[in-house]
Amino acid sequence: MKSDRKDVWSALKGWLAAILVIAGCAVSAPAGAASFQPLEIVTKNGVQVFSVEMATTAEEKETGLMYRKELADGKGMLFDFNPEQEISMWMKNTYVSLDMIFIRADGRILRIAENTEPMSTKIISSRGPARAVLEVVAGTAQKYGIRPGDRVGHPLFGSK
Repeated sequence: MKSDRKDVWSALKGWLAAILVIAGCAVSAPAGAASFQPLEIVTKNGVQVFSVEMATTAEEKETGLMYRKELADGKGMLFDFNPEQEISMWMKNTYVSLDMIFIRADGRILRIAENTEPMSTKIISSRGPARAVLEVVAGTAQKYGIRPGDRVGHPLFGSK
């Protein structure tokens, strides 16, 4: 009888340990927006399609891509700052170098801050009124020929 109790207790401890490991993984996942949406940028070289997380709440906009160790090509985060306004960003607690693409309310790209410095508290400004910021991995703008004036297709800008 004593042996049976030991076996049961041993099994329960094993299950409990597994549950704690799984719960720990869920808690340590990067915080951020959960909804992914397609976004297109029409360039002189063609249409580039991205899958973007939406940052719309104050918490999502404050956290952004902080604490993430990687960002895949073709992925990004779109920050909605409605109404159109001067926007200031920084790279505090952001480990991955980014291209920040500032987009006007009409869906046209206003400015691109390329190859931002990870972990920096230097202010990166839109340098004019913008509705949104698209953050993608550094080098994306150059790789795809994305330039100011290019059109962004997404429901935020009344398209797509």
